[in-house]
Amino acid sequence: MLTKRIIPCLDIKNGRTVKGVNFVDLRDAGDPVELAKQYADYGADELVFLDISATLEARATTLEMVLHVAEQVNIPFTVGGGISSVEHVDTLLKNGADKVSINSSAVKRPELVNELAEKFGSQCVVVAIDAKEVDGNWKVHLAGGTIPTEIDLFEWAKEVEERGAGEILFTSMNHDGTKNGFANKALAQLSDMLNIPIIASGGAGNVQHFIDTFTIGKSDAALAASVFHFNEISIPELKKELKEHHIEVRL
Repeated sequence: MLTKRIIPCLDIKNGRTVKGVNFVDLRDAGDPVELAKQYADYGADELVFLDISATLEARATTLEMVLHVAEQVNIPFTVGGGISSVEHVDTLLKNGADKVSINSSAVKRPELVNELAEKFGSQCVVVAIDAKEVDGNWKVHLAGGTIPTEIDLFEWAKEVEERGAGEILFTSMNHDGTKNGFANKALAQLSDMLNIPIIASGGAGNVQHFIDTFTIGKSDAALAASVFHFNEISIPELKKELKEHHIEVRL
């Protein structure tokens, strides 16, 4: 049985880690390289860095950060935010990233998923999907959740799997930062229809929420930010609890 993964997410703006609620009201959460090292030491399985101010000016800052993180941690890490070309991915991987996460750029040009999978292998390609449930339908949103589309979450997830994505990182905008639990019904539906791992994101508030997403939501990994950044949940304690609930994790 594959072990379930715990993944702290670091949203990066101007070289700092930030955290908000429902994608807004950002507050500072510390230095990303220091936090990354701390999480690796505490038993995180992977890390995700999302450059939420991914302008061209921020790109150099991100590359420098990726280099420093690669020097400091011995666990896989994914970098996302503003990635729209094979060349950009090549640079990130050469600087030490293990995987990249693409979101809006994949929606705007779905062939990018094929190109990245063919050039670097599916294992490097994470497609992040931000979606919001509106009147019972999950619709994909772009640009950090600011631009709604008519694209259906499940149809889009199936398409990117067929195009070569290695994992789906699904963030429920309805749940993001609320600490009321993950979108387990939608996660279970994704898990049932896809053959690639699903990372749950948006809504972690307590240990039970992680237990629920691995059992009810059938998620392969759970990603969270503020509960880890502000020491509300410790990763060693979380893993101990998961183990006690017969959920396989790497201790």
